[in-house]
Amino acid sequence: QVQLVESGGGLVQPGGSLRLSCAASGAVGSVNAWSWYRQAPGQPRDLVADTAYNGYIQYIAAVKGRFTISSDNAKNILYLQRDNLKPEATDVYYCKRQQHEGSTWVDYWGNGTLVTVSS
Repeated sequence: QVQLVESGGGLVQPGGSLRLSCAASGAVGSVNAWSWYRQAPGQPRDLVADTAYNGYIQYIAAVKGRFTISSDNAKNILYLQRDNLKPEATDVYYCKRQQHEGSTWVDYWGNGTLVTVSS
């Protein structure tokens, strides 16, 4: 089993910045992709950005140019730098790690970290 723990959430003012972290521990194996998702109250969980084993990175259009996903593979930590945050947004951010185990790919999720953008 792999445990993922997100951190870095909190209250931030509009236009401000915040860096989220996701630390992996346990049976950490060969990663296929790490991803950040977010979920607003009463809404489905949506992909924000992900980074693949080959270095490929993608963002949803709404955050492109404002968010940066990166990883420290030696420490097994995933980051999401969030800049120029928009006001009146409250989301729980989740990280997901997909790694190869045996003959299949397995997804692991963290419990999320709450981010509120408000003045």
